[in-house]
Amino acid sequence: MNTGRRRSVLSYIPGYTNNAVLQLIIFSGTAFVVLGLVWGVMFLLYQGNGVGFDEYILPYIALPTVAVFPHHWWTLFTYGWFHFNGFFELLSNMLWLYCFGSVVQMLVGHRQVIPLYIYCLLTGGIFYLLGQFLPGALGAAPHIIGLLGPRAALIGMAAAAVTLTPQYRFYLTETFSIPLLVVAGIFAALTLLSSGFYLPVILLLIAGGLTGYGYIRLLKAGYRPGDWMYQLTGRIAQTVTPDEYANGKKPNKNKQSRSINDRVDDILDKINQKGYNSLTSEEKEILLRAGKE
Repeated sequence: MNTGRRRSVLSYIPGYTNNAVLQLIIFSGTAFVVLGLVWGVMFLLYQGNGVGFDEYILPYIALPTVAVFPHHWWTLFTYGWFHFNGFFELLSNMLWLYCFGSVVQMLVGHRQVIPLYIYCLLTGGIFYLLGQFLPGALGAAPHIIGLLGPRAALIGMAAAAVTLTPQYRFYLTETFSIPLLVVAGIFAALTLLSSGFYLPVILLLIAGGLTGYGYIRLLKAGYRPGDWMYQLTGRIAQTVTPDEYANGKKPNKNKQSRSINDRVDDILDKINQKGYNSLTSEEKEILLRAGKE
């Protein structure tokens, strides 16, 4: 009899379990669909008047002005997961996420992507609120109802990718490639233009980028700032879903030796100096194995 932990439906999607970038894309797409359905219901209930949605839904998920924030503090955790400016905004954001997130995931493993994403959203949101304390027009918020979107996380992911491997190139063909720095520069410029040059939004972007940079520096220093999230979710999953170890048997834990960690650090240093393409097949395999653990 199989006493193992029950798998979710999503775990049957190829590559889903060990692909945090794909998980974020699916979650964001699901949130977009749910928000669209809610908008449709409110549209029908209020007979085509958008006031109902703006009054009863958006204020409870969008990051508001600093004056309203104490009453809607949870929006700091929700604002970055929703897209309200249409499908093409969602599509472009997810393409950027895949572009930079796949580089980060390839080099430091899937377990670092989601914590990095969340930290960037939180710090970006905090600095967006703090920016509104600036005097006069400097602290003006761009949206009366609230701010939505993952711009802080995307700019943080781009900064993390550049910090990891500034020499990396995207190969479109065998002979034609685009440097990561160029792609990140284009993205940063487009994001800055879309900010409307509101200072609170610019501070949000700066905070997201610095968080991405700082997260990678902590990883290189031997810290794992995102591990507690997986430990917490693992404990919750064990409590909710009994598995084959519920009878008291302890699972065997595969512990990485210090020499393996040192080898990974050396490989990351090599990537920073010479780029990912300078790695041997053995070094790429070591990175791949380390990323799956």
